Amino acid sequence: MADEAFEALFRAASAARAHAHVPYSHFPVGAAIRTPDGTIHAGCNVENAAYPQSQCAEATAIGIMVAAGGKAIEEIVVIGGEAGDTLLCTPCGGCRQRIREFARGDTKIHVCGPEGLRLTTTLDALLPHSFGPENLRD
Repeated sequence: MADEAFEALFRAASAARAHAHVPYSHFPVGAAIRTPDGTIHAGCNVENAAYPQSQCAEATAIGIMVAAGGKAIEEIVVIGGEAGDTLLCTPCGGCRQRIREFARGDTKIHVCGPEGLRLTTTLDALLPHSFGPENLRD
């Protein structure tokens, strides 16, 4: 999976991760989204002393995408953990639903560590039988 589109997403997520505000968990996460037109939007997690007010990297990236006029996620990279730990830092349940708002079931989600790709999956695999915008259409 060394294609240019993935590499650009990986670099953007890594750069965002470097700015994560994680004074409590010390667990920085970066995410980068590519929209259908090729634009990349990246974000990091932002913790808060009042824990429920914290924000995941995926939520930050989605908010940045929407603020820039984006309406769809073509592909996403999430980076978390330590190099070589082999653990997966997949989007949390809330972020899976946030991604669902803007992505198709076959949207690729690349789960990475700082050293690179650990798993490529799809939104359907992470959030099967999901509830989405089409459930609310007339």
